[in-house]
Amino acid sequence: MKAVILAAGRGTRLTPLTNTMPKCMLPLAGKPILEHIIHALVDSGITDLILVVGYKSKDIIDYFNKASYNGVKLRYVTQKNKLGTAHALGMVRIDDDFIVLNGDTLISKKTIEEVLKSYKSGVYIALKTVKNPKNYGAVLLKGDRVVKLVEKPEKKISPLINAGIYIFSPEIFNAIKDTKKSERGEYELTSSINLLLQKGIPVKGIKITELWEDVSTPWSYLNSNHAAIDLMKTSIKGTVEGRVTIKGKLFLGSNSIIRSGCYVEGPVYIDDGCVVGPNAYIRPYTTIGRGCRVGNAVEIKNSLIMKNTKIPHLSYVGDSIIGRNCNLGAGTKVGNVRLDKGIIKMRINKNLMDTGMQKLGCVVGDNVKTGLNVMINSGRKISQDASIGPGVIVYKDIKSKSTILNKQELETR
Repeated sequence: MKAVILAAGRGTRLTPLTNTMPKCMLPLAGKPILEHIIHALVDSGITDLILVVGYKSKDIIDYFNKASYNGVKLRYVTQKNKLGTAHALGMVRIDDDFIVLNGDTLISKKTIEEVLKSYKSGVYIALKTVKNPKNYGAVLLKGDRVVKLVEKPEKKISPLINAGIYIFSPEIFNAIKDTKKSERGEYELTSSINLLLQKGIPVKGIKITELWEDVSTPWSYLNSNHAAIDLMKTSIKGTVEGRVTIKGKLFLGSNSIIRSGCYVEGPVYIDDGCVVGPNAYIRPYTTIGRGCRVGNAVEIKNSLIMKNTKIPHLSYVGDSIIGRNCNLGAGTKVGNVRLDKGIIKMRINKNLMDTGMQKLGCVVGDNVKTGLNVMINSGRKISQDASIGPGVIVYKDIKSKSTILNKQELETR
């Protein structure tokens, strides 16, 4: 069976991270989301893969052309105009039944096997039960048959959502040709599937229970990091100096070192070429990317620190995502809890969204620099290439390439 992975989207709800990389390339435990999906397929015996790429497609192609997958056939189709998932799939032509996956959802080999176990022939949709289906495509079932799909319903009509994993017969391509633009101005696969239903073509639902983590917002990205780290096994390839305490699972990459006096409370993932400590405190569900430096008296908790970022000393980062090539000056501290302990809100595409989280720090894009004693309030975003001067309190989102300074008047007596 062939597989098609839809990986052309940008992921605007994950800005500023996706201003500089495609959503499918966001790292989780040392690998892009898309690579986790490819591994899940290959480990399940599916080795003929087609990637539909678009936004920053060169980054994706360059990365996977350097990777080595023995016996795997990997091809690319470019969607130049972002016209929706049905349009993306319509650029491919396959003459047999095939599996389709979204390129921004963390899954495992067991997830794929759970879907394939139910497959016999025809059209299938994987379904997941969630508490709040309004941000997804809700699915109405009668027995094991899909009755209707409703994209982003205003009211809760079903706890089951479209999980973005499908098995299609070639009939889907005829439905795609007949698909009209949705209210959102896109050609959507859910519309194409509804056309199949209208023609009397049966569509079966497969309820999945294995790993499925949608990466659509910064807080769902952090949740996916939990799932990815839980999958890892303890492996210490680097150097651990004396007087280091390690509790729980730790992955420590090659040429990395944890210096004396550190306390590492797993599960924690530290990639290759990192220096941690001395005297740092690394708390559970922290990922530290390749080539990072975490220095003296730094505490990091439940955060994603991307490659080549430096947090040299006397800083606190909690429940946050820090992009690539950043430098946090001494004393930079991130607030991750409101004084009233209320739910934290974050601005997503100009709308202030309720995150549902009582603990959530900041999202920092690539190449950001902070000066001494910068404080960043919870739920704030700092876009790429911004510079934050000493003593600034970041109480609102910062635009890219901004320089923010705190001017003070000195009084001489």
